[in-house]
Amino acid sequence: MPSQPAKTLETFANPAAHRDYHIHMEIPEFSCLCPKTGQPDFAVLTLDYVADKLCVELKSLKLYIWSFRDEGHFHENVTNRILDDLVKVTKPRFMRLTARFNVRGGIFTNVVAEHRKKGWKAAERVNLAQFGEQSATR
Repeated sequence: MPSQPAKTLETFANPAAHRDYHIHMEIPEFSCLCPKTGQPDFAVLTLDYVADKLCVELKSLKLYIWSFRDEGHFHENVTNRILDDLVKVTKPRFMRLTARFNVRGGIFTNVVAEHRKKGWKAAERVNLAQFGEQSATR
C-alpha cells in the first residue's frame, strides 16, 4: 500500500544524548495552499536542531510535511505550527525552522522560527581555520 500524508510525527532515542551536535535537514518540496486564493505556495524548509533525548524519524517527517499540501496556510502560521509540532514531540535543546517561500506577486517570504530549551546555551563555536592560519604564519 502506498504511503499517505499523516499528522503523526515519530521519534527515536538520540544515539549521542551526552553531547550537543547539530542535525541539519533540507526539505525542498514543501507546499501548501494560499488561504486567500487557493493557489499553491512552494517553499524550501531548513530544519536545524540540537536534540536532547529524542530525534525526529525521517519517514514520519516526510509524511507530516506532505500533509500540508492541500491545506490553506499563511506562511508565518505554517512555519510556526510545524516548529511547535516538532518541538512538542522531540523536546529539543534547540530547534530552528527556516521557510524560504518561492516568489509570489514579486515578493519572496522567508520565515525563521526558533525554540530554545530553558537554560540551554550553545557552546562557543570552535574555528579550526583560525588555528591553521596561526600555525601557517609562524
